[in-house]
Amino acid sequence: MKTTKFIHFAIILAVTALLGAWPRAGAQPVPDLSKVTKAPGVFEGKYYRGCGDVEYLQLLEVAARLFEPDPELQNLPMLYEPEWNGLTATLTLKGWHVHRSYGTTYSVLPFLREPFLTFLQNSQDLWFDQMGDGQRIGAAAPCNWVAPNGALCDWARPGAIFYKNTDGKPELHDWALESTAAGVLMQAEALLISRDPQAIARYLPKLERCVAFVETRRNPGNNLFQAGTAANLLAPSHAGFRRPDGVYDKAYLAGLSITHVAALDRLIELEKLAGHTNEAAYYANLRDSAKRVLPALTTTEGYFVKSIDPDGAKHGVLWATKYGYFEAPPNHDAIAFRVVDDAQAEKIYSKIASLPGLRLHDFVLPNFPSYDDMYEKPEGEWTYGRWVNGGHWSSCEARMILAYYRLGKFEDARRSMLRLLSFASRFRLDNPLAKFGSEVTQTNEPINLCYDAFGPAAAFMRGLFEYLYTADGLTLIPHIPPDIAQLDQFNPVRLGKKKIYLSTIGTGPVTAVKVNGKPWQKFDQTSVSLSYDLTPDSAKVEIVLGEGKVPVKFKLTKGAGERAEIKKKNLPPELAALDKRAAKLRDFGKRLAKAKLADTYEAAHAQLAVDCVATLHVRRQLQTAGQLAALPEPSQGAADKSYTGTGARLCDGLETLLKNYQTTADPTRQKIYKLWLASGR
Repeated sequence: MKTTKFIHFAIILAVTALLGAWPRAGAQPVPDLSKVTKAPGVFEGKYYRGCGDVEYLQLLEVAARLFEPDPELQNLPMLYEPEWNGLTATLTLKGWHVHRSYGTTYSVLPFLREPFLTFLQNSQDLWFDQMGDGQRIGAAAPCNWVAPNGALCDWARPGAIFYKNTDGKPELHDWALESTAAGVLMQAEALLISRDPQAIARYLPKLERCVAFVETRRNPGNNLFQAGTAANLLAPSHAGFRRPDGVYDKAYLAGLSITHVAALDRLIELEKLAGHTNEAAYYANLRDSAKRVLPALTTTEGYFVKSIDPDGAKHGVLWATKYGYFEAPPNHDAIAFRVVDDAQAEKIYSKIASLPGLRLHDFVLPNFPSYDDMYEKPEGEWTYGRWVNGGHWSSCEARMILAYYRLGKFEDARRSMLRLLSFASRFRLDNPLAKFGSEVTQTNEPINLCYDAFGPAAAFMRGLFEYLYTADGLTLIPHIPPDIAQLDQFNPVRLGKKKIYLSTIGTGPVTAVKVNGKPWQKFDQTSVSLSYDLTPDSAKVEIVLGEGKVPVKFKLTKGAGERAEIKKKNLPPELAALDKRAAKLRDFGKRLAKAKLADTYEAAHAQLAVDCVATLHVRRQLQTAGQLAALPEPSQGAADKSYTGTGARLCDGLETLLKNYQTTADPTRQKIYKLWLASGR
């Protein structure tokens, strides 16, 4: 990557001073990691600092930057969609997918702040507000199916939901069963983190309906789950059981069992949090019975097959004469979500590590070698190395990275993050990736951006402490690379309304813990338990690993520096117009703060819009100074326009929302609307 080693802080400080806002984007450029050694050193960033493996610390910093406005990197705000005041899956396809969002959402949830929390929930509500009820008609013909009660979907958009995967031959497809289970997992995880009683009361009945739907596919004789064509996450790679008459029927799908068990783990804790003792026991029985029979889906080497036909034929036993491939998603998911114990997790990883063809370009593929059991021949889009047959999906990579961290495979995680940056630096965060994960699929687009592409970065951060949320609180399981002797994570993680700031000193097992400087006794060699009732609202958690040698004395203070003013010249009309809108939003933010409403979603949305406009100015200044590498056209023009478009859409979305407050009966929203009307005068 041809970037300068340092960016002159005066440029950034000057621009943001003039705009009246300090952008939350990191000030440092994407590091040229080819010039960074793994020798011990000190790194100080906006989101992470530490000593030891400088490259790894820089990768953590860059991972965090992808989720905030950034002058150099594509970032999460660029996927904002004002139509539903949420996020969209891709720049080219407006809607919200379950399988595409799965890895990113689960991994980033502990870190996510407003307004992104509201954006994400509004997007997931496209599923839950339109979920199957046995009567609702789905999208327009030929996809106007009426789904069973509790069924989620492949994807949805406002006023339309696609209950089945629509690629290939939808007439053959089953309902989106594994996507329903994954949707339960994501929503339950979000509720366990927020601990919001009103949200739990709203969504818990929906989650129970989803589980009941999945349970209709349980065979009571063997406790395995039957799923037909395209009922898996990476649909339609699962064809199901091909009967002698050529008709495709249901098979026992390993991924459905594993995802369902992981979802039930979280639903059980959610029922406990809601005080539903009987319901928690009921779902625990469902989980335990499904988990006990997982060995039936396991090979003699300890890894999971893809599926088993009713006649006993196994799909996904590597090198078997028939159906002889390795299926990655159920295996890395079983590790990532702790569906299997440590011993089996190691066996699964050993098999993955023994197959170079499964990670030809560092990213994990869904299968190796090619499928021989799809309902289409492996040609065209179905060719091995593309799409669902050996193409790469970053949603899967996120869960693979979580598996790496659990087992201490830090070099694998590093390789993945480095590979991601090779796409991010070119504004090519596409999904899926073709040619076994080495090339974008949408080559005809000047730039690419997909929500699932953020998954590896999110998992690269979550994996450090794993974050197991329960009804009682939060359990941290440190997975700190041994070459990092000290780590400070400035990005707080959430536990209800509490904020947790984490740091580690030393390497090895956990030997001591302090919370806000006071000894904390709830820990063992591998974990730290933070009970909700005893954890302070703002908790600085210091974890000593091993001997915990004396920490480094850092020279810099996070966010240090003085602001210098400069004059703006020759602004294009669209940027000048954005500046006026941002000025009104800054005034709005000040009025909200004065009215003690600074912690509201509306204040956070306004600040994000202001930050995005400020970041656009920073980007222009860096380009003028020759400190950003240019992309080839038309990519450069499209990349620049993406910054202007993001700022405009964020302004549009908030303005539309606030106009709707004009008729609200909610007194707080009435007050917010009046403050908005008074702003910018």
